[in-house]
Amino acid sequence: MKSKKKLRNFFKSLRFRLVIAFVIFGMLPGIALRIGLLRGYESQAVSNRSIDILSQAKILSDQIANNGYLEDVTNESINSKLELICNIYDGRILVVDNTFHIIKDTYDLDTSKIIISEEVATSFQGQESSKYDAVNRYIQLTLPIRDVESQEILGVLLVSVSTDNVRDSVAYLRNIALIIQLSAAILIVVFAIFVSNRFAKPFRKMTKSIEEIQIGYGEDMLMIDDFTETEEISANINAMLKNMKVLDESRQEFVSNVSHELKTPLTSMKVLADSLTGQEGAPVELYQEFMSDIASEIDRENKIITDLLSLVKMDKAADSINISTVNVNESLELIMKRLMPIAEKQNIELVLESFRPVTAEIDETKMSLALTNLIENAIKYNDKPDGWVHVSLNADHQYFYVKVEDNGIGIPEDSLDHIYERFYRVDKSHSREIGGTGLGLAITRNVILMHRGAIKAFSTEGEGTIFTVRIPLKYIAT
Repeated sequence: MKSKKKLRNFFKSLRFRLVIAFVIFGMLPGIALRIGLLRGYESQAVSNRSIDILSQAKILSDQIANNGYLEDVTNESINSKLELICNIYDGRILVVDNTFHIIKDTYDLDTSKIIISEEVATSFQGQESSKYDAVNRYIQLTLPIRDVESQEILGVLLVSVSTDNVRDSVAYLRNIALIIQLSAAILIVVFAIFVSNRFAKPFRKMTKSIEEIQIGYGEDMLMIDDFTETEEISANINAMLKNMKVLDESRQEFVSNVSHELKTPLTSMKVLADSLTGQEGAPVELYQEFMSDIASEIDRENKIITDLLSLVKMDKAADSINISTVNVNESLELIMKRLMPIAEKQNIELVLESFRPVTAEIDETKMSLALTNLIENAIKYNDKPDGWVHVSLNADHQYFYVKVEDNGIGIPEDSLDHIYERFYRVDKSHSREIGGTGLGLAITRNVILMHRGAIKAFSTEGEGTIFTVRIPLKYIAT
């Protein structure tokens, strides 16, 4: 229930984040565009207004100079033009003579006063100036009044015009843009919800399918192919489910095999014991024979349990490995010496061939167990009159190699991929006759993998088998 709730919460969070992402990334460009356009419009409008006023001011300054307005401010024609310009542009005009006195103020506030400012001083040096005050919303222009013939600076014309109409236009456009942007935001939210639902739909289907698989209903495989991504996720989940199924089947088979293998000796002992208890006055020889059989079954049971414990210990952790520097030649010679009696009993020729001295960093106990299993199997599964088992040891600068070759019964080709599985037997009847548990090669492979090595098998049924083992000379810790 917790996992289901977590999945649902995850997809709710995913949808919410998608909607937020759509809104943010959908609105941010609009906001940036709106701000940029409005600022651009305002800047352009102010620039156009400044150019327009400057052209009018230049015409007016020429007329002031030509009509001697600086000596006689009562010129009705000039005064009318001053008033007209002020009314059209909602502004104020100051005419300053060469003594810095204001001889004309269209507002009639500062007439006869002296004006000294940076802009006026700049214009008396022959330069024009233009300033836009965005806070107080006005444009101020200053330009020199020159004599037409001598180009002598007679005075300065200072024009200030309001930009309220520009600001009003900007405010109007801002309101329009805001309405458009709000409308766009609503559309984006609706679109984002639609897209997020569309995007989350296959994941909801996937969640439902996984829940159904968990409780044992529905299909065993996911088929969510709405998008390429969900198709890939489904394929990966299916691969994982397949591996889990294989592992589960392997576990069930292992438990079944363990149960069967442990039960078989017990069943034999039970049959023998029942036979003895069911016979009154049975001879001593029969008791001894049956008790010998029971002892053999107990030994077999003990061997199975011992091998199982060895396998479990190896599966549990590789850090239990005890690495030391070992003379592999001496270790192999000791193994051959221990197995020689078994080989002689079966008339098997057992030969060791060492090509060079080999010293390696290995766990001697575990490696001896692995190599013993390989060589002992080669001996036990060889029932030919002229049977032989050849063991060779070689090495290069990085690895040492052990090859175990026999001319025994061989392994069928279709069984080679399964020989390392626990309790797997190629010939079950023959394996039980020689006392095999079906765990030897599984233990051997685990030991070799713990040493970061590799094992390979080559076999032809009826002709023999070759096992090759490759182990690093230096142990590679992870």
